[in-house]
Amino acid sequence: MTRGLKTFGLAAASLLAMTGLALADYGIGEPGQIGLQAAASPIAAEIHWFHDLLVWLITAITVFVLALLVIVMVRFNSKSNPVPSKTTHNAAIEVAWTLIPVLILVIIAVPSFRLLKNQLTIPPADITIKAVGNQWFWGYEYAKDTGNIRFDSYMLTDADRKDPATQPRLLAVDNEVVLPINKTVRVQVTANDVLHSFVIPSLGVRMDAVPGRLNETWFKATREGIYYGQCSELCGKDHAFMPIAFRIVSDAKYAEWLAGAQKKFAAVSDDSRVAVNQSPAAKTAETK
Repeated sequence: MTRGLKTFGLAAASLLAMTGLALADYGIGEPGQIGLQAAASPIAAEIHWFHDLLVWLITAITVFVLALLVIVMVRFNSKSNPVPSKTTHNAAIEVAWTLIPVLILVIIAVPSFRLLKNQLTIPPADITIKAVGNQWFWGYEYAKDTGNIRFDSYMLTDADRKDPATQPRLLAVDNEVVLPINKTVRVQVTANDVLHSFVIPSLGVRMDAVPGRLNETWFKATREGIYYGQCSELCGKDHAFMPIAFRIVSDAKYAEWLAGAQKKFAAVSDDSRVAVNQSPAAKTAETK
């Protein structure tokens, strides 16, 4: 019996280790997953901490209110308490149900404001990129000091996915955004046509893309891997087919990619950029 439990424990540990490896390599939800995607940036980790705080507070409040309701139903029904109390006022209860909610709101407000400040205060950036929402794909531009790289990113269809194990359906793209680990990245977000929303859960990034307006957000990835997101705005009929894929790599791999990308994308003109970068499958109706 002891040996069987030991074997089961080792198997469970191995399964958890493999699951953790998968989450570390790919920022994507797992089948049957409970909870948020694994955090890969300080902002995402802070969002997770605040989320967990709210869950504990909500649980405590719910249990407390449920307990009060049970007490009232058991002790103060007509059978158990045939002579009702005529109490009309209780100073202690009045003070308690005023101060306790205020204290709860303060407990929520302090980390909430701190999180908002950290999200909206963009530190000095090592790299600046622009994400442009289009119907229905994302375009990306790197700052001029990185070679003025520009390309479009289209979802891979089922026929385009060479390796389904590493190219998740409806999330894998033809051109990924490649960035180095442990660098502060400023992301400028806008749109060419309608409202879009730029979201990468594992990196703690969420920003609306508004035509004629340049919004900004930032992140600092602390783990290598591929982190996926999607447009989270109802932007039209192909809203569900414009995923986001950011590949975070080492400095050496980033430098290698940058050298190739400067040759592949920098010389493409505005008139031919979409035609050159668009994958053949994206030009078909197979994504519908």
